[in-house]
Amino acid sequence: MKEKKRLIAEFEEQSFTQIIFPHADTDWAEYLDEAQKTFVNIINTIRRYQKCLIISYDIDAVKAHFSDEKNLEFVHYIADDTWARDTSALSLEQDGKTLLLDFIFNGWGNKFDATKDNAMTKAIAHKYAPCKLKSIDFVLEGGAVESNGAGLLLTTTTCLFNKNRNPSYTTSQITQTVKDLFGAKDILYLHHGYLAGDDTDSHIDTLARFIDEKTIMYVTCNNKNDEHYQELKLMEEELQLKAKEQNLKLIALPMCDAVYFQGERLPATYANFLFVNGAVLVPTYGVSQDEEALQIFQNTFTNRDVIGIDCSVLIRQHGSLHCVTMNFHVK
Repeated sequence: MKEKKRLIAEFEEQSFTQIIFPHADTDWAEYLDEAQKTFVNIINTIRRYQKCLIISYDIDAVKAHFSDEKNLEFVHYIADDTWARDTSALSLEQDGKTLLLDFIFNGWGNKFDATKDNAMTKAIAHKYAPCKLKSIDFVLEGGAVESNGAGLLLTTTTCLFNKNRNPSYTTSQITQTVKDLFGAKDILYLHHGYLAGDDTDSHIDTLARFIDEKTIMYVTCNNKNDEHYQELKLMEEELQLKAKEQNLKLIALPMCDAVYFQGERLPATYANFLFVNGAVLVPTYGVSQDEEALQIFQNTFTNRDVIGIDCSVLIRQHGSLHCVTMNFHVK
């Protein structure tokens, strides 16, 4: 009898959120205090709703940032960086139980050293008991795939088919491998959409996200003078076609005004929001669209708290709220 398996959707009930606390030997060093305050704010917000596992370069030093340890758990590990979404295991449901899949992380196509990040999940596997952990000989990041929890995956061809990930695989082999690993019935590929300053080769979690089995939130750009206008229009057209084919609903999010740091445009996106039990956390960037985006979330998630989180520091390192967190579902 064939086993039943699926990639659990992020909007489903969660057991805890995983986050990697920044330290002086990461790329946050230049503005470490600002970065740590942002991480503390994120963690304090998450723990109002559920547990948070903090991967700590020094447990005592990290604990000192918090007034108490309610809903917090700490584990010692020194990682290369703090992008938990891409270096953590993915929660698969297999025959009613959780199986954690530990993929290879190669620094988004060998752009950065990721030796410690890639070894992290195995090193702290005891924290995931009673879940089993399975190592997968395939390069894949959590931010690269979105699941509706019912056999439908959403991703981008620029990331998944990039030769810097799995060069020995053909596109059809990649599709079949991902389908087999996640028990997916179908994969919706987007050929368009990108953000300036993005290191990930267009991770889907910066562009379009499932918010339930039948609804996708996505970034749209109405400013014809913005460099993203053409690509995001083409992405929107792709999504509209796929929504018609799959009977899906679409909800548009605004594109941020350009945000710069040291002369570089940063990948500010409201699509990088985070689900926790009973709430959705929305990244904000101190721009005029913050209020509009929060209102869209409030109108959409009437049964969840909607909380804005200032992520203007996070995008200096080319990621945001969803990128620094990972949801775990222990069954």
